[in-house]
Amino acid sequence: MDHSVGADHKADARLHHSDEGSQYTTGQIQRLLADNSITCSMSRAGNVRDNSAMESFFSSLKIARTNRKVYLHRDEARADVLDYIERFCNPRRRHSKRGYLRLMEFDARAMLA
Repeated sequence: MDHSVGADHKADARLHHSDEGSQYTTGQIQRLLADNSITCSMSRAGNVRDNSAMESFFSSLKIARTNRKVYLHRDEARADVLDYIERFCNPRRRHSKRGYLRLMEFDARAMLA
């Protein structure tokens, strides 16, 4: 989270998706999000469709990267996960579900609509 908060994001609004543990409900995390104008998105208990995009992301992350891996140091795990995110969330990659637009182009058009 600190990495993301410190990044130079150009978006007017930021949304933090999380369904990976109760730590995201703590006052400290909620204050960090609020202080940085980040909206927190969490599923309601027992409703898996609330946050299906993040559920899918974490499932893919675990299957592709972290399952059966043993990291000796937290920095090693962090670097591996960040590398996966950079590849998974490549804003320059064109995608068929976005009409073969890059993510930034797709988002810009969506903001105008």
